[in-house]
Amino acid sequence: MNFKTSLLSSFSLLLAAYYFFYFALVGVYVIFMPKVLLELGYTPVEVGIIYAAAPFMRFLLPFVFRHAIALTPKVYLLALALTFVATLLFLATVEDFWLYLLANLLFGAAMGVSLPYVETIALASLSKHHYGKVRLWGSLGFMGIALWLGKILSTPHEALYYLSSMALLTLFFGAFLIHHDLSSHDTVQDDASFSLTKYWAFWVSIFLMQVGFGGFYNFFTIYETSHGISLEMTSWMWSFGVICEIVMLYFQGPLLQKNLLNILQFATIVTAFRWLILYLFPDSILLTFASQSLHAVSFALYHTAAITYVFSLYAQKKLAQQFFLGIAFGLGGSIGAILSGKIYGEYLFLIEAGITFCAFVVLWIHQTRKRSLHDA
Repeated sequence: MNFKTSLLSSFSLLLAAYYFFYFALVGVYVIFMPKVLLELGYTPVEVGIIYAAAPFMRFLLPFVFRHAIALTPKVYLLALALTFVATLLFLATVEDFWLYLLANLLFGAAMGVSLPYVETIALASLSKHHYGKVRLWGSLGFMGIALWLGKILSTPHEALYYLSSMALLTLFFGAFLIHHDLSSHDTVQDDASFSLTKYWAFWVSIFLMQVGFGGFYNFFTIYETSHGISLEMTSWMWSFGVICEIVMLYFQGPLLQKNLLNILQFATIVTAFRWLILYLFPDSILLTFASQSLHAVSFALYHTAAITYVFSLYAQKKLAQQFFLGIAFGLGGSIGAILSGKIYGEYLFLIEAGITFCAFVVLWIHQTRKRSLHDA
């Protein structure tokens, strides 16, 4: 094995470990903490507000980095440390809505820095095929924590202990990745020329796509258990979706050689159909599992195609990934969380299906506009 191959192998292992624990952390936060908050006396509207806080910070951050801060290794390490600190603050503040909300703002800001940094160096260093095989370790982390906590979770605060543990392990493995960052670090002046307006329809589409995910990320566990599905079975539903996601990540390489915009359109319309299934058959275990199988397309294929597409659109690679995370999972996630808290009930996933269909229409507009810009 030559030095270059050895270096790539070391990077891949560290990257896999980072993804594993980062998304295990996300799994605890998304799957179990909403139910924990309800058990501690929070209302659905309060849960929606709490789960809007972190995404909202991810939306604001790229604008700060565009004009005031460069995403350097030191800033990345600080973000990893603050993620862990925020989870410790969760333990101290969860009984108080306003203090817990502030802790979530810090958590969202820190999480919104580390992932774009890692995604950029991963896309720059790995082939499309190899990226999927490394990224699937994040899915394994998400699935593993879902199955484990779905089986053993007994007290609300126990979920918070796991949250802090995953944040600490993310910090440990993520810190080593800076030694493998061979990319240039754009200055604030370089990033100031970044433009959203040229491809506005694309950004609107990814925003609407994540608004449509709001009901799923924040209320799927609550929605299914309220229709007579056990918490353990619901955790298996989460995990089955992730298994399908892993299969897609492993085999998606050849698909990503095709037109990325066509892939995004296909994934978006499939996602609208997925939410429609949940609306029509909320108490059907079989059909809910069927809807979860579509996670392979609506998350795995969509996400990889989207970040690869963004990577190809802009010269400012790290900032572009920050804006993708900020507009999609940040603003879209924030609005989606608040909206899902407001509309939670019988028509939740019908409305989400309609929003996702709008994302499909706007993406078609982007494809048409881009073709005309290219022709011009």
